[in-house]
Amino acid sequence: MGKSILKDKSYAFAILIVKLSQLLVTEKKEYVLSKQLLRSGTAVGALIREAEFAQSKADFIHKMSISLKEANETLYWIDLLKDTNYIDIQQYKIHYNLNKELVAMLVSSIKTAKSKL
Repeated sequence: MGKSILKDKSYAFAILIVKLSQLLVTEKKEYVLSKQLLRSGTAVGALIREAEFAQSKADFIHKMSISLKEANETLYWIDLLKDTNYIDIQQYKIHYNLNKELVAMLVSSIKTAKSKL
Protein backbone atom coordinates (compact mmCIF):
# COMPACT_ATOMS: atom_id res chain seq x y z
CA MET A 1 0.00 0.00 0.00
CA GLY A 2 1.31 3.47 -0.90
CA LYS A 3 1.43 6.59 1.18
CA SER A 4 -1.79 7.32 3.00
CA ILE A 5 -2.55 10.89 4.02
CA LEU A 6 -5.15 9.62 6.50
CA LYS A 7 -2.67 7.18 8.04
CA ASP A 8 0.03 9.86 8.31
CA LYS A 9 -2.30 12.52 9.74
CA SER A 10 -3.78 10.14 12.28
CA TYR A 11 -0.29 9.13 13.43
CA ALA A 12 0.80 12.77 13.74
CA PHE A 13 -2.42 13.46 15.66
CA ALA A 14 -1.70 10.54 18.01
CA ILE A 15 1.72 12.01 18.77
CA LEU A 16 0.11 15.36 19.63
CA ILE A 17 -2.41 13.59 21.85
CA VAL A 18 0.33 11.69 23.70
CA LYS A 19 2.22 14.95 24.28
CA LEU A 20 -0.92 16.75 25.45
CA SER A 21 -1.74 13.88 27.79
CA GLN A 22 1.78 14.00 29.23
CA LEU A 23 1.45 17.76 29.73
CA LEU A 24 -1.89 17.37 31.48
CA VAL A 25 -0.47 14.79 33.88
CA THR A 26 2.83 16.53 34.66
CA GLU A 27 1.79 20.19 34.70
CA LYS A 28 -1.91 20.11 35.56
CA LYS A 29 -1.94 16.92 37.65
CA GLU A 30 -5.00 15.83 35.68
CA TYR A 31 -5.23 12.04 35.38
CA VAL A 32 -8.78 11.01 34.48
CA LEU A 33 -9.57 13.22 31.48
CA SER A 34 -6.03 12.88 30.13
CA LYS A 35 -6.33 9.09 30.18
CA GLN A 36 -9.67 9.21 28.33
CA LEU A 37 -8.18 11.60 25.77
CA LEU A 38 -5.12 9.39 25.34
CA ARG A 39 -7.23 6.27 24.83
CA SER A 40 -9.62 7.71 22.24
CA GLY A 41 -7.11 9.98 20.50
CA THR A 42 -4.58 7.23 19.86
CA ALA A 43 -7.27 4.68 18.92
CA VAL A 44 -8.14 6.69 15.80
CA GLY A 45 -4.87 5.90 14.06
CA ALA A 46 -4.63 2.38 15.46
CA LEU A 47 -7.99 1.49 13.95
CA ILE A 48 -7.02 3.03 10.62
CA ARG A 49 -3.94 0.79 10.67
CA GLU A 50 -6.14 -2.21 11.48
CA ALA A 51 -8.38 -1.36 8.53
CA GLU A 52 -5.39 -1.63 6.18
CA PHE A 53 -5.53 -5.39 6.57
CA ALA A 54 -9.28 -5.79 6.85
CA GLN A 55 -10.60 -9.21 5.85
CA SER A 56 -13.30 -7.74 3.64
CA LYS A 57 -14.77 -4.46 2.45
CA ALA A 58 -17.38 -4.74 5.23
CA ASP A 59 -14.62 -5.28 7.82
CA PHE A 60 -12.79 -2.23 6.44
CA ILE A 61 -15.92 -0.09 6.76
CA HIS A 62 -16.52 -1.41 10.28
CA LYS A 63 -12.99 -0.57 11.47
CA MET A 64 -13.06 2.86 9.85
CA SER A 65 -16.46 3.52 11.43
CA ILE A 66 -15.10 2.67 14.87
CA SER A 67 -12.17 4.99 14.18
CA LEU A 68 -14.70 7.72 13.34
CA LYS A 69 -16.48 7.11 16.64
CA GLU A 70 -13.18 7.39 18.51
CA ALA A 71 -12.38 10.64 16.68
CA ASN A 72 -15.78 12.01 17.66
CA GLU A 73 -15.21 10.99 21.29
CA THR A 74 -11.83 12.72 21.18
CA LEU A 75 -13.57 15.93 20.12
CA TYR A 76 -15.69 15.63 23.25
CA TRP A 77 -12.63 15.35 25.51
CA ILE A 78 -10.90 18.26 23.77
CA ASP A 79 -14.02 20.41 24.23
CA LEU A 80 -14.26 19.40 27.87
CA LEU A 81 -10.59 20.16 28.53
CA LYS A 82 -11.03 23.63 27.05
CA ASP A 83 -14.25 24.35 28.92
CA THR A 84 -12.69 23.30 32.23
CA ASN A 85 -9.59 25.43 31.56
CA TYR A 86 -7.13 22.54 31.37
CA ILE A 87 -6.02 23.69 27.91
CA ASP A 88 -5.89 27.18 26.47
CA ILE A 89 -7.60 28.32 23.30
CA GLN A 90 -4.45 27.88 21.19
CA GLN A 91 -4.00 24.26 22.28
CA TYR A 92 -7.70 23.72 21.74
CA LYS A 93 -7.68 25.08 18.19
CA ILE A 94 -4.68 22.98 17.16
CA HIS A 95 -6.13 19.72 18.47
CA TYR A 96 -9.71 20.48 17.48
CA ASN A 97 -8.86 21.45 13.89
CA LEU A 98 -6.66 18.42 13.30
CA ASN A 99 -9.31 16.16 14.77
CA LYS A 100 -12.04 17.71 12.58
CA GLU A 101 -9.82 17.09 9.54
CA LEU A 102 -9.54 13.44 10.51
CA VAL A 103 -13.31 13.20 11.00
CA ALA A 104 -13.92 14.64 7.52
CA MET A 105 -11.39 12.27 5.94
CA LEU A 106 -12.86 9.26 7.74
CA VAL A 107 -16.39 10.16 6.67
CA SER A 108 -15.20 10.49 3.08
CA SER A 109 -13.32 7.16 3.20
CA ILE A 110 -16.33 5.35 4.65
CA LYS A 111 -18.69 6.83 2.05
CA THR A 112 -16.34 5.85 -0.76
CA ALA A 113 -15.96 2.32 0.57
CA LYS A 114 -19.74 1.95 0.98
CA SER A 115 -20.34 3.13 -2.58
CA LYS A 116 -18.08 0.30 -3.82
CA LEU A 117 -19.93 -2.47 -1.97
